[in-house]
Amino acid sequence: MSEAPPSAAGDGDAGGASVATGAKSTMETVKNVFSMWGKKVGKTAKKAEDLSRNTWQHLKTGPSFVDAAMGRLAQGTKVIAEGGFKKIFQQTFDSFPEEQLKESYACYLSTSAGPIMGILYLSSAKLAFCSDNPLPHKNGDQTEWSYYKVIIPLHQLRAVNPSISRTNSAEKYIQIVSVDNHEFWFMGFLRYESAVAHVQEALQNNYKAQS
Repeated sequence: MSEAPPSAAGDGDAGGASVATGAKSTMETVKNVFSMWGKKVGKTAKKAEDLSRNTWQHLKTGPSFVDAAMGRLAQGTKVIAEGGFKKIFQQTFDSFPEEQLKESYACYLSTSAGPIMGILYLSSAKLAFCSDNPLPHKNGDQTEWSYYKVIIPLHQLRAVNPSISRTNSAEKYIQIVSVDNHEFWFMGFLRYESAVAHVQEALQNNYKAQS
């Protein structure tokens, strides 16, 4: 099992009991929008408990709890308005006519600048991440904005390693390693166990296809 990257997650908003109470209220509101993910989870008590715990950790991962909550609300509205994750995936990434979107996971990508909120897509051809919002970057003297994307064709996957923080068991990660030794750390999943299972399955299926 891989060791989690140091300082991968944000510290969240500091504050006392009033902030915590407000945060929990915000979480309940956001969880209603998360029904598009939750209906994939199932109805059992354990899975509902896991979703609640993962939702709390997901919102705490970013530098601001409130910003994370509002960002997820905005993303949920966008998904509904644009006709679902499949259409967003096709609009965001170049895809083959026969390519099928299998799963989509709300999560964060760990970067040197901090965690980036977005969606990790698993299709029949690739693993792809896109940030929820465009991010600023310098181009000479100009500041430009663009979405942060990561695209890894499935045949270029080398390893999929689940990991849990040694200091906080609620912090769970997935390390993705490509054949050219690029590493990507994803965290703050709403459906962590499902993400691990399906991405590892995609890796194993690719191994079988190449053997």
